[in-house]
Amino acid sequence: MAKTQQKETLTEEQKKKQIYDMVDNLVKKSHVALDEMANFTQEQVDKICEAVATAGEQNAYPLAKMAVEETKRGVVEDKTTKNMYASENIWNSLRHEKTVGVIDEDKELGLTKIAEPKGVIAGVTPVTNPTSTVIFKAMLALKTRNTIIFGFHPQAQKSCVETGKIIQAAAVAAGAPKDAIQWIEEPSLDATTDLMNNPGVQTILATGGPGMVKAAYSSGKPAIGVGPGNGPSYIEKSANIDRAVYDIVLSKTFDNGMVCASENSVVVDDEIYDKVVDEFKTWNCYFLNKEEIKKFEEHFIDPRRGTVAGPVAGKSAYEIAKLCGVDVPKNTKVIVAEYNGVGRKFPLSAEKLSPVFTLYRAKNHDDAFRICSELLDYGGRGHTAGLHSNDKKIIDEFAMKMDACRILVNSPAALGGIGDLYNNMLPSLTLGTGSYGANTFSHNIGAKDLLNIKTVAMRRDNMQWVKVPSKTYFEHNAANYLRHMPNVNRFFIVTDEGVADQGFADEITDIISKRRGQKEYEVFKAVTLDPNTDVIKDGVHRMNIFKPDVVIAIGGGSVMDAAKAMRLFYENPEMSFEEAYQKFLDIRKRVVRFPKINGVQLVCIPTTSGTGSEVSPIAIISDAKTGIKHTLCDYALTPDVSIVDDQFVQTLPKRLIAWSGFEALGHAIESYVSTMATDFTRGWSLEAIKTIFANLKKSYDGDLDARKQMHDAATIAGMAYSNAFLGLEHSIAHTVGSTFDIPSGVSDAIALPQVIRFNSKRPEKLAMWPHYSVYRAESDYADIARTIGLTGSSDDELVEKLVKKIIDLAESVGIKMAYKGYGVDKAEFDKKVDELAVEAYGDQNTVTNPTAPLISQIIQLMKDCYEGKGIVNNK
Repeated sequence: MAKTQQKETLTEEQKKKQIYDMVDNLVKKSHVALDEMANFTQEQVDKICEAVATAGEQNAYPLAKMAVEETKRGVVEDKTTKNMYASENIWNSLRHEKTVGVIDEDKELGLTKIAEPKGVIAGVTPVTNPTSTVIFKAMLALKTRNTIIFGFHPQAQKSCVETGKIIQAAAVAAGAPKDAIQWIEEPSLDATTDLMNNPGVQTILATGGPGMVKAAYSSGKPAIGVGPGNGPSYIEKSANIDRAVYDIVLSKTFDNGMVCASENSVVVDDEIYDKVVDEFKTWNCYFLNKEEIKKFEEHFIDPRRGTVAGPVAGKSAYEIAKLCGVDVPKNTKVIVAEYNGVGRKFPLSAEKLSPVFTLYRAKNHDDAFRICSELLDYGGRGHTAGLHSNDKKIIDEFAMKMDACRILVNSPAALGGIGDLYNNMLPSLTLGTGSYGANTFSHNIGAKDLLNIKTVAMRRDNMQWVKVPSKTYFEHNAANYLRHMPNVNRFFIVTDEGVADQGFADEITDIISKRRGQKEYEVFKAVTLDPNTDVIKDGVHRMNIFKPDVVIAIGGGSVMDAAKAMRLFYENPEMSFEEAYQKFLDIRKRVVRFPKINGVQLVCIPTTSGTGSEVSPIAIISDAKTGIKHTLCDYALTPDVSIVDDQFVQTLPKRLIAWSGFEALGHAIESYVSTMATDFTRGWSLEAIKTIFANLKKSYDGDLDARKQMHDAATIAGMAYSNAFLGLEHSIAHTVGSTFDIPSGVSDAIALPQVIRFNSKRPEKLAMWPHYSVYRAESDYADIARTIGLTGSSDDELVEKLVKKIIDLAESVGIKMAYKGYGVDKAEFDKKVDELAVEAYGDQNTVTNPTAPLISQIIQLMKDCYEGKGIVNNK
């Protein structure tokens, strides 16, 4: 009680001294940690950073959810992506960067990165990107052997503290001093100001409002801050209109437009203006009339500051319209105001930080350049300018004339500005504006920052690939290859009891016995229907005793998946299961690295016709502790040899023929519409689809030639999805199927029609992948329909005919097209569906779905699958 009274009677001067002493104590502890890190090696630093990246990625979703709940701004799914980007993409860019006295320059990419350690850093974070900025700035500091003290935005204090605790624990466990990462526990303007002005702080890394950034630069010490981002985007007459509009809608809806690089205004050439407007309207962009524009000018902009009003930033288009007294449809993605002027007399020409932009009609490119320059001058100089054009001369002239440090060509500005995703710029969440915007730095802030850098980055398409086993043998009795397989003599055969009881394992051992020279084998037949980590550990233990130079998997997908995991953990005992299944946005940039070369060869021989595991880089393994299925995906898991021998499927039970057939059909269709599908993979997908529709029912009815065709088709589909990956149908099928013990092929069949219908409608949330530059799922499904001989007057009609064809085929082979038809209790399903939707959202397959789903949409799709919505003769 006495302490409370004493606190209440403190003078203002005493309160300020308490705050100063608290901050000064943090700085002193930070210097102790800084001295300890001074002698760290590059390897020690990288180990700490990788731990921070891993922790950030593992907690991406809960931190995003917490940030949205606390700040009431943004989109959970997009903040999850930001957290993953801050962990995965940032760490990928830092992974091989030599920050202990080494300078690196990559002339091929045209990007120069220069930096040196600075000391104790004051990190100021914003309310717009709270948790991702904490991960980003902490990793940047640690990579350069700096220490950091955070001053979090008061409106995001809880989520930022939770982020700080998570990455601090990870860093300490990896060898960092505890006080390398600290933060102010009770946020206030005085505390953050004292932190920036403390003589023991060497550098300020500030992201926040104009007042906070100005205070950082007024501290009298080196400061790295950002300026306002009132960036324009110019759609020039030679542009690909569909792609340009897609990019801008993607950019403005990403996290409700809160990335400071996003387009605040769009300038369009007169010749294509009406076409551009029409295209925006197809994406549910709402165009304000004159009276509605006046309402927005009154309520959208803070009249004192001349920028977006505080309650507006980060809200959805529908919420913003309500705040401004305008009625718009609930599905409105972006609000557009057709505008003429720039400056204080034209309030909506300012920075918006929301899914709202002004649209200008330009007479020609000179007029467009003038408008863009005026917009940059009105609060956006030095930040970002976008251009959509295929005219090289226009691109060059625009880059020379715009006072912007990021000139983004044919890219969504929000995602292009932060770098790496759509171009080769440095990935970053702090974007310098150079002297144009009263900034020290002119480039995307990274670990090696001492110079101003002006960067012009062209949109890039990521290099694609096709990777399959080095050898695939097929036709009847192809297993005889094992009699002559070179450079191996110790065979570890992985199978299950069912396959062994059919004598298939004995056939393999008989072939091996006929080899010349020395040979030894051991049969491991303890694989279960859904192999878990205990089964894998048992197999690895046996392998450690036997010391094989080749693993032969003969069985269904479960057996082959188990063999892949056994080889992985046998050769890499230091790798954890949690690391192996960690989700990634781009397989080449994942935090956890898999081995590039396998010393033990892997041969896969399928005894079912569906999984395609014999040619895939994927293994599905359950966690023995939780029972949850996890997808392991990396090309290190790809078999060295696949043997597709139809002798092993001639006596398949009818139910397995049906189930595995639909598993293969799901692979073929989803790989065709995937955002990573290419001309190389689409041929495989279509060939498999044609073959399955032509042969599944015949195989089911006993036609052995059709069964051989199905066996080949499953492998061809596997080759397609191994390179194009899959989509939401498999995410739903995996999660629901494993939870309620529904066979995977059945779960695929039930989910496939519902997901096709979902994907074939213009998406609410746009897929993000550079090669997927224009939404095309509906036309892709229509192409599939045409390939199998269906006809229709429109893509929409063809899609529905394809769905009907799938339903008819499923029912003809005895599959019931609803989860409720397989004894799933409705109450139990409803109880778990929300959790299952989050799990499906986190499934690796969701990343390459042609429509980026919201968790609420996944919930509805799962409910539709339960009921068999829109499926005739559902039983």
